[in-house]
Amino acid sequence: MSVKIIIADDHKIMRDGLRNMLDKEAGLEVIAEAKNGRETIKLAEKLRPDIIIMDISMDDLNGMDATRQIVGKEWCGRVIALSMHADKRFVAGMFEAGAMGYLLKDCAYDELVRAIRQVMSGRTYLCTMISGVVIRDYIQRMRKSEPSLLSPREKEILQLLAEGSTTKRIADQLKVSVKTVETHRQHIMEKLNIFSIAELTKYAIKEGITSLEM
Repeated sequence: MSVKIIIADDHKIMRDGLRNMLDKEAGLEVIAEAKNGRETIKLAEKLRPDIIIMDISMDDLNGMDATRQIVGKEWCGRVIALSMHADKRFVAGMFEAGAMGYLLKDCAYDELVRAIRQVMSGRTYLCTMISGVVIRDYIQRMRKSEPSLLSPREKEILQLLAEGSTTKRIADQLKVSVKTVETHRQHIMEKLNIFSIAELTKYAIKEGITSLEM
């Protein structure tokens, strides 16, 4: 059974090009085209497609708001954004709206087909050309929202403590004095408000500093 597709884009030449290519692909069938978000919603409700390839910048109703109105409906298909925008705000906005894939119009055609197959299997798809941007943004947001309580050296000592090393062994391994290790350990406990090795070990495992499988 073919995957039924609606193409939503405000440029006819883009719709025509995509339709010509997708209709030649085995197992894919373009059942309709829409030039704006409002038209896409009406067609999706009437035709119940499997996939909607959605542009973002369209007149009357943009692709992001159209996606938001489509996703969650009984008749909704799975939305793949196909846009010229690589800005992280558009990428995040489309996924927040409920899209399951995001590609740039500069991406190769075979990547679009791959995205359709992957989204149909229930997985999300992110264009390789913008995955780096999204990952860097995610890391920056994590750093801002969850600043680390411990310094890199304190994390290093915490891991060794949690793994059962004695203060002297840690001092020998890191080539510092026993007193330095004891000072770091005191600072770690004060920062975390944890004052036993057992609780420190639990914290280290929870935060991914160490694991039970060593």
